[in-house]
Amino acid sequence: MGKPAIIAKGGAAALTILALTFAFPAASAGDARPKGAPVSRPLYVTQAPIVLLKDLDSGAILFSRGADKRFAPASMAKVMTAYVVLDLMKKGGLARDKQFTVSEATWKKWNGSTGGSTMFLRPNEKVSVDELLKGLITVSGNDAAAVLAVGIDGSEEAFVKRMNVVAAKIGMASSRFGTPNGWPDGGITKVSAADLVTLADRLIRDHPDGYNRYFSLPKLQHGKSPDGKPIVQPNRNPILGRFEGVDGLKTGHTAEAGYCFLGSAKRKGRRLIMVVAGMSSEKARRDEAERLMKWGFEEWEGREIVPAGASLGHVGVRKGAIPAVATRTGIAVRMTVPKGYEGGYRAVMRTQAPIAAPVTRGTPVADLVVTPDGLPPQTTPLIAAADVAEGGWWARARTGFYRLTGL
Repeated sequence: MGKPAIIAKGGAAALTILALTFAFPAASAGDARPKGAPVSRPLYVTQAPIVLLKDLDSGAILFSRGADKRFAPASMAKVMTAYVVLDLMKKGGLARDKQFTVSEATWKKWNGSTGGSTMFLRPNEKVSVDELLKGLITVSGNDAAAVLAVGIDGSEEAFVKRMNVVAAKIGMASSRFGTPNGWPDGGITKVSAADLVTLADRLIRDHPDGYNRYFSLPKLQHGKSPDGKPIVQPNRNPILGRFEGVDGLKTGHTAEAGYCFLGSAKRKGRRLIMVVAGMSSEKARRDEAERLMKWGFEEWEGREIVPAGASLGHVGVRKGAIPAVATRTGIAVRMTVPKGYEGGYRAVMRTQAPIAAPVTRGTPVADLVVTPDGLPPQTTPLIAAADVAEGGWWARARTGFYRLTGL
């Protein structure tokens, strides 16, 4: 890979574009097609009204139908609740072993006889955040979502306000939440498939340890039946254990949206995220999810362009202790192309620069945009390689001198 060269640079908070030069083989190893043979975009046929499939590493959208249509997500809203909780834990505002007490009011509202899916919490039971997250995701516990909400913010309503703030912050522009668990709320809670994929993408990138801990448990044992036997419930994910590499996320069902699923799977370094919505039955949802994932892995391939941890230029920092921060790849950057693809591509780094201090190491600060010949652009976030603190007057003066002279 050659040294980046600036080809366009604006003023404050303007788009900066760096051209990157790469050397890359035209065809993948072992490809049996003759060189120069045309390769068309793979065909996928579906009756589902809402379908979206994204390759996480490259940002490539492999298939899209109705991705921006807003609909009620039902229990898929719990992924937003999980993201908020994991974010609080990461920032030190909540401990995994913190215990919340199940209030009588919460139990009456969300016990299994009246409140849908449940992890069978009991009134006045003390339960840890860790166990509640397991119940929230594995068995879609509406009671778990409510106890987390009340325990964190004092009420479900206050927690929902937090959900909406965080959703906007991570780019879920079309979504609004009215409950922490997705229970029907008169049409308040609405999302789009595009926003759900954004949520899953951010959750997996921002909280990989939490994702690995909570989203692929095969079963949950919590509570006891009236005869004293332990209650064991299987994971509600319809393709977990049926399709190689599946490790998340959540199902949902409403009369309006039908049977829905936000899912993810990883094979040989490639991760796909998918949404299917509007299916007529649990079986139709499961079959469509399996077929879509199979198509994504078998008809497309990811070719590594830049390894994980590679340095890719600098981004200017405003009012920082240093004038610029190095960027690097948090994951290996892959270009997703149809099997047998023999075309070329162009890659550029884009950012809104300068960014404001402070900057936290690992924070996304730029994008690497790869455009294969004949295919839409594919975007992978680049992250800050170091922390940058706010600078005093001397640091700011030095930054101004750097911007004028480049020295």
